[in-house]
Order: sequence, then C-alpha cells, then structure tokens
Amino acid sequence: VQLVESGGGSVQPGGSLRLSCAASGFIFSNYDMFWYRQAPGKEHEWVASILSSGGTVHSLEDSMKGRFTIARDNAKSMVYLHINGLKPEDTAVYYCNTVIWTSGSKYEYWGQGTQVTVSA
Repeated sequence: VQLVESGGGSVQPGGSLRLSCAASGFIFSNYDMFWYRQAPGKEHEWVASILSSGGTVHSLEDSMKGRFTIARDNAKSMVYLHINGLKPEDTAVYYCNTVIWTSGSKYEYWGQGTQVTVSA
C-alpha cells in the first residue's frame, strides 16, 4: 500500500488549494479514505472522510467548517481535498490515510504528507 500526497504549497490568506493523494497497492474503490492534518506542535486532526460508497463527512470544527471538500476518483485511485478561504491557522502538514482490515487485523496507512503554509 502506498499513499502519495501532493498539491501543497505556500498561499496567501483567502486562497484555495487542491490537495491530491495517489493510492496504490490495494483495491482503492473498496476502501474509505481520510484526510488529516498536523499543525506544528499539535496532534493529528481529522479533516474529512470519503466512504467507498462516495458518501462524505467533513469536520464541523469551527476552524474548518464549510471550507473543506473531499472527493475521490476511483478510476484514477485518487482522493482530493479542496480547501477554500485558506487561513493562517490552516498551516499544517496534510496527510492521506486509509485503514485496511486483513484476516482480522487492522492496518493503517499514511502518506508522507504535503505541507500547506498560509501567510500574507
């Protein structure tokens, strides 16, 4: 299993980004996918989930509500995170994640992350 994030960068407040995660090594369409972020000095924070069915759940934290949209393209084995209205507090490393159960054991996979820096 491999997850490779891309699309991060330095942006000004109010800008937008689309983060991408390329997945391989498993049957992508069968699994739920997740985005997390980790700001400096803080723990991982869940951002959004997209189910294998296509259903989505987004964080309702005031800091994120309404600005993040998760999407997937099963044909390309890609999951995306669109972020609008970027704020300095969105500065973090953003990670793609999935959980695979095999023979009764849980395996959690993370990408290497992509850095998002929001500053004027």
